[in-house]
Amino acid sequence: MDYTATQSGFRQQPNMRLRNSSVDGADGSQLFEDTSGAGSASQASYRNQQPGAQAAGFPGQSLLSDPMSNLAMAYGSSLATQGREIVDKNLDRFIPISKLKYYFAVDTVYVGKKLGLLVFPYMHENWEVSYQQDTPVAPRFDVNAPDLYIPAMGFITYVLVAGLALGTQNRFSPELLGVQASSALVWLIMEVLAVLLSLYLVTVNTDLTTIDLLAFSGYKYVGMIVGVVAGLLFGRPAYYLSLLWCCAAIFVFMIRTLRLKLLSEAAAEGRLVRGARNQLRMYLTMTIAAAQPIFMYWLTYHLIR
Repeated sequence: MDYTATQSGFRQQPNMRLRNSSVDGADGSQLFEDTSGAGSASQASYRNQQPGAQAAGFPGQSLLSDPMSNLAMAYGSSLATQGREIVDKNLDRFIPISKLKYYFAVDTVYVGKKLGLLVFPYMHENWEVSYQQDTPVAPRFDVNAPDLYIPAMGFITYVLVAGLALGTQNRFSPELLGVQASSALVWLIMEVLAVLLSLYLVTVNTDLTTIDLLAFSGYKYVGMIVGVVAGLLFGRPAYYLSLLWCCAAIFVFMIRTLRLKLLSEAAAEGRLVRGARNQLRMYLTMTIAAAQPIFMYWLTYHLIR
């Protein structure tokens, strides 16, 4: 250790290290390890691995490219198609979907004319249904053709009007409204079944179908709605007057419509009906027509008080 003499005493001379001098030798270790080279190497190896991974693909590719899997998928698709065809065929046997489309082929003009015909049928002259190549035309082209749109909407509207009438009398309840709707539906089904049984017993050869009978029986809901609405607005006398008018109108409508379906060609042309079978057909026609006012009154009289 070197000492330098001063006035105040002795002062130690520090052994200063040069800024740029190398303390450690060439073989000394660095303070921080240089990782730039390792990063570049890892990136290069990742790039080299990517083509291999893409070439290998994901496990689903090998499954989809398997011929057995393709064969199983094709077989399952064929089974599903066959099952759908069987369901459609059996469903069409009980519920003729293709025929139902015909009964809902209506437009606004037809609905307006049909409602006018149901309320005022006295001035209508031609009641025959038009045909095109032995097939009846769609209802929107012929006002005489039966439809299911008006009966379906009439039934729903009747249930709603019945609920309104019960509400004005403080008697509304969901259970009572359900009873009202179910009773109207049950009476409609019983009426159609009774007509089918009568046609079978009388042995009438007619082109009337069950859907036709359902449509004709459902037209009475229009008069029922008119009667109940008139009773709610103007009281019980208005209900009786409007219902009486609608009952007479539906009676005339059913007579003039069904006689072309049930009676013979001679009776349809207005000539004298002869024979016991034609007499039975005439009585059956009048019975069906007379049953409509009875149902109309039975299903509406308790809604007006």
